[in-house]
Amino acid sequence: MKKLLFTLLVLILCIGCTSQENSQDFIKKTEGRYLFNANEVIEIYYKENILHAKWRGNDDIKLLKVDDSSFYMKELNEKMIFINQPKMHIELAEKTEHKGVKYHFEKMKGGEKTAMEYFKDKEYAKSLETFKSIQQKDSLNPTIRQRRINRLGYTYIRNQDYNAALEIFKINTILYPNSSNTFDSLGEAYFLKKDTLNAIANFKKALSINPENRNSKRFLKKLNTK
Repeated sequence: MKKLLFTLLVLILCIGCTSQENSQDFIKKTEGRYLFNANEVIEIYYKENILHAKWRGNDDIKLLKVDDSSFYMKELNEKMIFINQPKMHIELAEKTEHKGVKYHFEKMKGGEKTAMEYFKDKEYAKSLETFKSIQQKDSLNPTIRQRRINRLGYTYIRNQDYNAALEIFKINTILYPNSSNTFDSLGEAYFLKKDTLNAIANFKKALSINPENRNSKRFLKKLNTK
């Protein structure tokens, strides 16, 4: 506790002695969106040359300038450091809560979005491309977990957004083409859309992968007795 209080005191003293305005060159280099993880973004912007951020539900965080490259985020108790090499990115200063772990934000290109941002904007092809890119770089990334994507699809179904459910299930079948469950879920979405032919095709695909898929058997029986 004493160490934390001392650190905060030093930060406050540094902030008090530092002009909070930033140069136009620094603003040009740093303003924009940064990718913290595959599906989380922090946005850096400026008001009257003073740095602000949007992150984790906080839409207007005023960052306190410690020095020319370091800023303190009081709301989340994080110190952010802008680093220009090898390319512009942000690192979080190490603290007790994440001692030994380095967190950094890669700067995104203009117009670039996360996989789910593309999806919510109905840019499904770009969403799929981004999901596939994540999978190629890190097959264990939580963002592309089969169960996580499947749960999202059923959330859309509960909200009666069958089009979105259909599209996210399609993505899951492409990411996991050997999964009976992904095709079973896609079959359900087609069933709810009253697209019988595609529903049957996907339930049959699910059963070709796993002949014991009870849900697909049940739906096929229902569809074939109509």
